[in-house]
Amino acid sequence: MTAYFRPATLDEALAIRAGRDVEIIAGGTDVYPNKTTRAGWGRMAHKDVLDVTAVPGLRRIEEVDGHWRIGALVTWTDVIRAGLPPHFDGLVAAAKEIGGAQIQNRATLVGNLCTASPTGDGIPNLLALDAEVEIASPRGTRLEPVESFLDGYRHTTCGADEIVTALRVPKRSAGARGAFLKLGARRYLVISIAMAAAVVDVDPAGAIDHARLVVGSCSPVALRLRALEERLLGHPVAPTLSTLVQADDLAELAPLDDARASAAYRRAAAEALTRDFLASLAETAARRAA
Repeated sequence: MTAYFRPATLDEALAIRAGRDVEIIAGGTDVYPNKTTRAGWGRMAHKDVLDVTAVPGLRRIEEVDGHWRIGALVTWTDVIRAGLPPHFDGLVAAAKEIGGAQIQNRATLVGNLCTASPTGDGIPNLLALDAEVEIASPRGTRLEPVESFLDGYRHTTCGADEIVTALRVPKRSAGARGAFLKLGARRYLVISIAMAAAVVDVDPAGAIDHARLVVGSCSPVALRLRALEERLLGHPVAPTLSTLVQADDLAELAPLDDARASAAYRRAAAEALTRDFLASLAETAARRAA
């Protein structure tokens, strides 16, 4: 019989995590559907459950020194309502497209990250935000960039005795802005065919001095377009931005053929989404100047 644990402190949760093979639950919006799927295929054995929802202090979004800290129990609805600065706009846009209101009220950012699905809408945005993962264990707390935390298809570097307690996102200047574009078979309640997230920082002269562009749903893990990021630096925000995208910028993507789309279509869609973001960046700058 599956055991169920709901500790009241982080220390108690870490002791359980270190001593047993458990599945961690926060919102449960991935865990329970996956459990049903396994049962449908005849796999009835399940891990013990470690429910961390009673651990205090994990459902906060707060400014701490030079970063924002997003606790492990923060939901997508919390993100939507938090009034975060413009470089979080992509993450907020993703939050509004993840399931319906009921899912947004339950599902957590950290859960979306730890599931490590290639189609996880939050993941490209966290990469674009240069987010770090705060990970606790009986040995203490460590930080790891999201980019290295995701080390393969549906896999992370989180150890068997570790629990992710928060995400940390560095603050950016007032000129920073974020965006998220997603292509699916319909507008909402759909798994992404391709998606692109970006955070761009513009200096007072109107030139780009920081850029992160990330494509998701086109590889086992979301990937940054590093060559394009470098090419954008120092370039003024203008309608010609979208012409800077080159086919080679997406060469590292490894999209699959599946029921939702062909690999070729996914690659073309990712390039189009990237161009669309850069075009919209120039349009936004023009509106603000007007």
